[in-house]
Amino acid sequence: MNFELVEEHRMLADLVQRFVADHLIPLEGAVLAREAAGENPELTAAERSALDAISHDMGLWSLDAPAELGGHDLPHVALVAVNEALGGTVAKYVLPPDSPNLRMLAASVSEAQRDAYLAPYARGETISAIGISEPGAGADPSGMTTRAVRADDGSGDWIINGRKIWITRADECDFTILMARTGAAGRGGLSAFLVDRDTPGFNVLRAIPMIGGETTYEVALDDCRVAGWKLLGEEGGGFAPMQLRLGTRRMEIAAWCIGAAQRALNMMTEYAPQRTTFGEKLADRQAVQWWVADAAIDIHATRLMAYDCAWKLDEGRDVRSEISMLKIRATEMAQRIIDQAMQCFGAMGMTREMPLHLLGQRVRTMRIYDGPSEVHRMVVARNLMATKR
Repeated sequence: MNFELVEEHRMLADLVQRFVADHLIPLEGAVLAREAAGENPELTAAERSALDAISHDMGLWSLDAPAELGGHDLPHVALVAVNEALGGTVAKYVLPPDSPNLRMLAASVSEAQRDAYLAPYARGETISAIGISEPGAGADPSGMTTRAVRADDGSGDWIINGRKIWITRADECDFTILMARTGAAGRGGLSAFLVDRDTPGFNVLRAIPMIGGETTYEVALDDCRVAGWKLLGEEGGGFAPMQLRLGTRRMEIAAWCIGAAQRALNMMTEYAPQRTTFGEKLADRQAVQWWVADAAIDIHATRLMAYDCAWKLDEGRDVRSEISMLKIRATEMAQRIIDQAMQCFGAMGMTREMPLHLLGQRVRTMRIYDGPSEVHRMVVARNLMATKR
């Protein structure tokens, strides 16, 4: 594999870096002020609207959407640098549309669903969410109890009952990709459905504030009736598309963590030569030098892992082990480097005036989201030992 991006992808990475530097970093002061005041630090509707207009004009929408729907059809490799740039700021912004749900839709939609859901989503005109996790089920899809059954009136509709939790944007999305059991226990019994926000029986119960300023939601499905044509993909065939979606998010998480760690390293290398304690610059102290050196080594290694995994994904290879390794490595690496940067800055690193604490909190959630580190270690170990039997 050639680890150099082709010119087109390198130019895109530069463009996104400029977007971040010119339009996201300047918003960090307001984000941090809201967080310090106990308010929601997420971008406001007005800020997001302005960023949407700017990023659209810069040609940064629909980067990995299918070309036949007006997208750029970019591979995973091209998106590593894009998401790394976006991960280096606490002014959190996602370029429309969100890639994981986009790729799941693109792999599964019927012709009718392509026109009604995928096409407008690919253009960035709609917002989606996904409902997988359930109270008590954790990261194990075999524990899913939300069930969809055929209506008994011969209409072909589905009736869904159950609970979902940890859903991002459930309050504002146009539709949710909802996972439910349609068959026996196991992977083969899971199906995906497209549920519009205003569907009777789709009830957002509560907002759940998370560390890092994010908000997720709990949703109840109470005799939620979904038209038959809104079954996404084949009945009982929802597991594989769901894994495609989760793999895409895990690639994003890894790139975001690399970006966050790089931001922390940059802050250390800029600060250490300026700060003198007990007659010596921090940059001349071995402890700080080793923090910086080890951070650079870890970031470089993790970035190479990300590009390797992305390339294999684009080649259609099985990356179940690699993507689990990458998610563990990236999240834990970024957590460690951000913590060392906070230590380097001393008392200033403990303040809410700097972005380090918020970067750290967001990375901490990523060690849980889309599979905690323990589950991914289990995946890696099982895959390795299965080959030895």
